[in-house]
Amino acid sequence: MIITDTHTHLYSDAFDEDRAEMIQRAVEANVTRFFIPAIDSSYTESMLQLEKDFPEHVFLMMGLHPTSVKDNYKEELSLVTDFLAKRKFCAIGEIGIDLYWDTSTLGIQIEAFRYQIKLAKKYQLPIVIHCRDAFDEIFEVLEEEQSDDLFGIFHCFTGTLEQAQKAISYNMKLGIGGVVTFKNGKIDQFINQIDLKHIVLETDAPYLAPKPFRGKRNESSYVCKVLEKLSELYGKSEEEIASVTTENSKAIFGI
Repeated sequence: MIITDTHTHLYSDAFDEDRAEMIQRAVEANVTRFFIPAIDSSYTESMLQLEKDFPEHVFLMMGLHPTSVKDNYKEELSLVTDFLAKRKFCAIGEIGIDLYWDTSTLGIQIEAFRYQIKLAKKYQLPIVIHCRDAFDEIFEVLEEEQSDDLFGIFHCFTGTLEQAQKAISYNMKLGIGGVVTFKNGKIDQFINQIDLKHIVLETDAPYLAPKPFRGKRNESSYVCKVLEKLSELYGKSEEEIASVTTENSKAIFGI
């Protein structure tokens, strides 16, 4: 059984004390594919080191996270552009809109999101979307930018059934993580109405740990708890869900 974590910040300083051991725990639990989202240039060196240390397991994205869209965003986007011209990445991400932390930057967040979508189309790469308190704004951009060559993952999906169906209509898979195990997470109430072909697994480690680790540091091995919950909700074996979601991740990332 191969399990894929499509979204994990393994370079986070939360893992500085035990990164190798934490990755080993995941590998021993059959979690052997780690897709690593970018945040901004301050993390690039750590990401590249991670890939160097674990070349068989780690696959890097490139992009500018919406909460890092600040006054210097054009400079940051220029660095993203330069890196994409220099070497191969598996996706543009994580990109999108976050109105939870700061609504004043909405205009430049939309600009950065749209710019990076165009980069994804240019390099024929998937996008990995970060959406917080911004479904309408994200959908508006996707509506304008939609095309056969725009596809990817709606990371950490926490919306309604209707929003899930809308995201899927824009060629997006749904990234399902620890929230599906929460009592108040709500997506557990309808997720089994979504065909498994639209689902990928993720942790968003070190954030959003699933039950029974909620509130603690998340790590990639905990994606097994997400797998367990989806097995229960879909009435299918963990092996089947692991297989289908890993195939879905291969279809998206081409790896």
